[in-house]
Amino acid sequence: MNTEIDITYEYYNNDNNNYLICELENQAELEEETRLINQVLELQHTVEDLSARVDAIKEENLKLKSENQILGQYIENLMLVSSVVQTTDSKSKRK
Repeated sequence: MNTEIDITYEYYNNDNNNYLICELENQAELEEETRLINQVLELQHTVEDLSARVDAIKEENLKLKSENQILGQYIENLMLVSSVVQTTDSKSKRK
């Protein structure tokens, strides 16, 4: 009868160890899953931040293009006025 008690205890003890090993494996899996989820969330925030930055840069680029067009027209107008003034000056000097 002593052997039967030892076998039962050993079986129970092995089940308990298996349970602990399973719990440790599950805990490790949960920690890894949590780490991966946090990493994904962090990457999502980074993508959102980069997307917002790209939108802001696009908007700034459009403003600068518009300003460049205005400055280009202004310079063209100055050159036209300057050439008219130079032509008028040249004609008056010849007289």
